Amino acid sequence: MRRGDALSLVGVAALWGASYLFIRVGAPAFGAAAMAGVRALAAAALLLPLLLWRGQWAALRRHGRGIAFVGVTNAALPFLLFNFAALSLPAGLSSILSATTPLFAALIGAIWLGDRLTLARMAGLSLGFGGVVLLVAGKLHVLPQADLLRTALAALACLVATLLYGVSGNFSKRYLADVPPLAVATGSQVVAAVLLAGPALALWPDAPPSPRAWGAVLALAALCTTFAYVLFFGLIARLGASRAMSALFLIPAFGVLWGCVFLDEAFSLQMGLSCLVILAGCALTTGLLEPSRWTAPFMTKRA
Repeated sequence: MRRGDALSLVGVAALWGASYLFIRVGAPAFGAAAMAGVRALAAAALLLPLLLWRGQWAALRRHGRGIAFVGVTNAALPFLLFNFAALSLPAGLSSILSATTPLFAALIGAIWLGDRLTLARMAGLSLGFGGVVLLVAGKLHVLPQADLLRTALAALACLVATLLYGVSGNFSKRYLADVPPLAVATGSQVVAAVLLAGPALALWPDAPPSPRAWGAVLALAALCTTFAYVLFFGLIARLGASRAMSALFLIPAFGVLWGCVFLDEAFSLQMGLSCLVILAGCALTTGLLEPSRWTAPFMTKRA
């Protein structure tokens, strides 16, 4: 891998890890719905000119229905869920829970698309989800009784959001594989902006959000959505999708780092161990680590 590509890979992970920092800062001021609406609208406004410059408007129109589904499952609903979670969870914890995306993607791919599951991938799924249980149980164990339900619901919201990412990824793999990624990204943000406009206006906060909160949501749209997508598309073109996806493994590290540095969030040994367990499970599930003796297929891809 060239040095420039390696730096881009780290840059994508750093930006996506920072998204949880910006959500944690902006969500309390805007509320889940209003922040999601502003984020989607700003991202769509930034991506549309780029789409038109690349001449990919026709591709967006041809595949409008499929892209609309991605807009719901990969943007509108996850935006709402992660914003809701940020009202209770630290940014670092949200980023660690989001690392389960490859686990859900593999599980859904096996059930829905009949993708091949080896014993190593099955072990990875078990290990990764075991890490989630370890992480959440450790968090709930030290909370006052009054905060248990709120924190459990926030953690569940993160996991549902990553489940939706898994659904969206497999849907795109099956139905949108030949569509330019920029068309999918732009169209999904446009759809999300349209769907979230009503809830955002209806639930707009009574107190005007602070400049700090506005800065967080605009940085989220410009840096973590638009700019990160452009970098990621370039990596896919140069390295292929599987190698570009390795950026996902660095996101929790940056999410925890930014939370500790900018929000003074605590980082415990149990969080670190849980993160390592989840990432080890993801590495097995995605095939990054696959012992040769475990490669016998447990499920094979249907014809």
